[in-house]
Amino acid sequence: MRFVTYRTAETGPRLGLVHQGLVIDVEYFGDAIGHDLPATMLDFIDLGPIALRFLQEAVAAATPADLVGTSLPEGNVTLLAPIPRPRKNIFGIGLNYTEHVAESARALDTSDALPKEPVIFSKPPTAVVAWNDPIRHNAKVTQQLDWETELAVVIGQTAHRVAEADALGHVFGYTVINDVSARDCRRAGQWIVSKGQDSFAPMGPAIVTRDEITDPQNLNMWTRVNGVEKQNSNTRFMLFSVAQLIADISGVMTLEPGDIIATGTPAGVGAGRDPQEFMWPGDVVECHVEGIGTLRNPIVAV
Repeated sequence: MRFVTYRTAETGPRLGLVHQGLVIDVEYFGDAIGHDLPATMLDFIDLGPIALRFLQEAVAAATPADLVGTSLPEGNVTLLAPIPRPRKNIFGIGLNYTEHVAESARALDTSDALPKEPVIFSKPPTAVVAWNDPIRHNAKVTQQLDWETELAVVIGQTAHRVAEADALGHVFGYTVINDVSARDCRRAGQWIVSKGQDSFAPMGPAIVTRDEITDPQNLNMWTRVNGVEKQNSNTRFMLFSVAQLIADISGVMTLEPGDIIATGTPAGVGAGRDPQEFMWPGDVVECHVEGIGTLRNPIVAV
């Protein structure tokens, strides 16, 4: 299933299910079939797998009358970030692709040794923006605004010290994040100022549920800036798989429903190119992960 958070001219953020070219409003659809269903993504995730199975079966059995007044054509809604305001910081994973480790060592003075454990940082909820929202470029703060296309994992069930073999069972679904980074804003080796500024976590366009992504370690991904390809790789080149990341993080802190892990980016970032390339006002960056979709965001001066 493919979930979005959307708005119209008349309504604020609402949970929608994309189905046959329509966005079905989950709460309104529940009313139409006589069941209470939530209006937000986080509230729906909190209900757990039973709610997901119920909705899947209910939509499959729905009549055209059930969809009248409960759905809109996809083109008639504005997409927001699937989780517009995460409850906690996003877990970011650094240096999780071999070739990105090498280019970072050349360009960013990081170690050229492959990490023995996941490198974890965070991005605050205020960094999240939606498809087509501007990425804010403050020239007084950075001259090195960079792109990073990443597969993001949305946790569906509480994970505390879970085994790698069981980890994917705790996933609700997957989305795309651009881990926007101001390379010249690292402070004493710490990354949160570089990666946590407002608008530095574009997310979307949807959350695709776990059952639709049969293998998160075999998804093509790419980045384009102004239509020119900059990154092109596959999630099979991760050093630490999605399951390994969940097992590692949950071993030291509890992952809760709605938590988000951005799993790292492959080679091809602007800082690693020769000569280096960065994003500037007027540019448009697109980030794509197979099976989920494409994020598109303009760069705007602030």
